[in-house]
Amino acid sequence: MPRVGTLAELQIEASTCTRCALAAGRTQVVFGVGDPHASLLFVGEGPGREEDLAGEPFVGRSGKLLDKLLHQEIGMGRSQCYIANVVKCRPPANRDPLPDEIAACRPYLEAQLELVAPRVVVTLGNFATRLLLDTTDGIRRVRGRAYPFRGGHLVPTYHPAAGLRGGAEVVAEMRADFVRAKLLLAGERP
Repeated sequence: MPRVGTLAELQIEASTCTRCALAAGRTQVVFGVGDPHASLLFVGEGPGREEDLAGEPFVGRSGKLLDKLLHQEIGMGRSQCYIANVVKCRPPANRDPLPDEIAACRPYLEAQLELVAPRVVVTLGNFATRLLLDTTDGIRRVRGRAYPFRGGHLVPTYHPAAGLRGGAEVVAEMRADFVRAKLLLAGERP
């Protein structure tokens, strides 16, 4: 794991990372964004084209849906939480990250989780959920409940891109998961 004291130091270290082949195709490392002391942390899969250009996670259409659900269901803005990804560089043609790419980036995500120390982590989609829950089960199987995680809770939900593709039913399930996260943040049992 990287040996750094702050998120800013970790971000500087990550900005020059060449641990995997994704480094060769990136515009920039998409490290993470938000409150470094947030009680709520989101983990997505990896940056897409818009994120690679902007250097910030979830800035495209998926980000707009994430922001909307965050505001409507939790009553927060993006600056009040922390948003990270499993991999910090864009996979070519937005393909799924490969196991060695996930393994190369994992120390950065682990350090982000340790430094932010959120009470609630919301995983967005299969990759983040499988990695942090250490499971092979898919998101449909594990979403709909909360799991103990690092002294707090983990709430798995769909990736916002799935909400954009899946329509009202998927978005309704995402809303329920966001409400579950809100209750846990308030110290209530969902």
